[in-house]
Amino acid sequence: MKRLSILISLFGILLFTGCSDMLETDSARQVFDPRLDQKTDSMFFALGILEAMQQVADQYVFQGELRGDLVTTTQHTDSMLTQLAVFSATTANRYDSAYAYYRVINNCNYYIAHRDTTLLTGATNVVIDEYAAVKAIRAWAYLQLVRSYGSVPFFTEPLTQITQIENSSFPELDLAGIVRELAPDLEQYTGFSAPTYANVVVPVGATNSGQAKTLYTGCLMIPVDVILGDLYLENNDYAAAARHYIVYLTQVAPTNSSAFFSFFSGRRGAQGMGYGQYADRPSDWDVQANGTLAGAGSWAQSIFITRNTTEDIITYIPMAVNRTLGPTTQVPAAFGYNYYATSTETQLSGGLYADEIQIEPSQALYDLSDSTDYYYYVAGNAIARSEIKFARLGDQRLAGVIRQGTGQDSTKVWVRKYENGNIVLYRTSTVLLHLAEAFNRLGMTDAAFAILKDGIGPHLLEPDAAYMTEATRQALQTTYPLLSAQNMSRFSLPRHRFGIHMHGAGQVRDFNGQDYVFSPYQPDTIVGNKMRQIARTFHVSVGTTKQDTINAMEDLLCDEYALELAFEGTRYFDLMRLARHKNEAGLYDPNFGSKWLAAKLAFKNPAVNLEDPRNWYLPFK
Repeated sequence: MKRLSILISLFGILLFTGCSDMLETDSARQVFDPRLDQKTDSMFFALGILEAMQQVADQYVFQGELRGDLVTTTQHTDSMLTQLAVFSATTANRYDSAYAYYRVINNCNYYIAHRDTTLLTGATNVVIDEYAAVKAIRAWAYLQLVRSYGSVPFFTEPLTQITQIENSSFPELDLAGIVRELAPDLEQYTGFSAPTYANVVVPVGATNSGQAKTLYTGCLMIPVDVILGDLYLENNDYAAAARHYIVYLTQVAPTNSSAFFSFFSGRRGAQGMGYGQYADRPSDWDVQANGTLAGAGSWAQSIFITRNTTEDIITYIPMAVNRTLGPTTQVPAAFGYNYYATSTETQLSGGLYADEIQIEPSQALYDLSDSTDYYYYVAGNAIARSEIKFARLGDQRLAGVIRQGTGQDSTKVWVRKYENGNIVLYRTSTVLLHLAEAFNRLGMTDAAFAILKDGIGPHLLEPDAAYMTEATRQALQTTYPLLSAQNMSRFSLPRHRFGIHMHGAGQVRDFNGQDYVFSPYQPDTIVGNKMRQIARTFHVSVGTTKQDTINAMEDLLCDEYALELAFEGTRYFDLMRLARHKNEAGLYDPNFGSKWLAAKLAFKNPAVNLEDPRNWYLPFK
């Protein structure tokens, strides 16, 4: 009955996603009963779908982060958020709404059913890329539903009449069923780029402290191959996932994108490190070489804090700068940032950082970050930058996205990832880490490690990359053709030699002329350390088999997800997916993945037993 009631509620919201806001177009056509047989009509409707996406933004972040291990609540936390954090949420929780996702789905269904896909300008089909992108959004919405609820009603027809609901028996599908229904249709659009409309500068409003921002329309849709990769990865089809991530990276991603990973975070906050100013650096630190951190700017500043940039961002949900321009977000406020303060409020309070912070980084995240080695060049060598060493300075990404209080506020920590009022869904870094996850489960642990250490490029085929096996090198040129003769040139720039781990742990590789610089960040050491940690934590006998290595490398990737993607709404769903991988593999224990997930979240004192996968999901509302 609950599932029937939510479907009936859809009758009242199909297409009534008004566009008198930051997504407004110049079209005079009414929202209700729009015609979709003209070249320009669908842009108006597609932006209405994107407004429906704004309605799911907050629960996407809160569900994904509060139930994960990277944040903690405070004395100021809203009771609804606290319930999510301890797994006691009921259908009364305002951040538990399947309805919001079905609103997106039903609008997509209407578009897909009525859009004329034969319209041409010359020989070019002018609507097919948008049509494919709407199908990708629908698939994304269904993926979020099954992640949150386990199994959900599935339909692809637009529901415009009550009788369609009352006279129908919609099947309830789990993850495998959703993939089975949606993936084959999406396959025909592989290689398609998301549509781009003209960028819009959202004007300064009465709130947001007078801050305008640019609406980057090229980042509003989800590329087909990215969502296909995610569908397959969630469903443990690693080969198909890898192939689609590679299609995105080789055929869809911009060739000149600076998102290929030359970002560094060189900030250490209250612990003394700043941009180029390393007060606690080792005595042999090469200040000149590291002061500019590869010249790419701060990882945090480039991606999150600057309001008018989309570096590294593939897809995001831009929230309105004030309530008169569309749906707003509670996410910045939950992390302690008053995005909607008026200029007067800012003057009175002395800033945008609120006293009542509801969500803060967890001790688990601090411990992980602080335990990470930072890699640096040794000064005074005959050949500059010819030796890399490490020091226990911690990963710099967390420090780059928090603001530590001082004086009377010394115990306060503000998270800065939402200072631009946007909800990021996908970054290039996300795709690369997901590809590493797929490679690892395919047995290519060396390729997975390379994405962390060295990035992607021809350098992986050179003898100096000694940890790469010949089998993996061949696979990267054939079966998974990142480095085929056709694709290799896309990864030939210096920025492609930067691995994800460098974003916060410093330089871990470099070429000095023709000489490869070996760093201490080597798979035998790093993965070996993770194996010993697993043995200690779970009291299991960790051997030297391929499966032992895969499991340890997966845990290393789990750590990298935490350091790179913390607070972005993905953490709990990453943990669930990795737990399913481990359960399917059956290593150590048929339910080892469930025990692994429960151990990660034990400090939260959850209200349910997380060793039972049935307790991973929210009540359907």
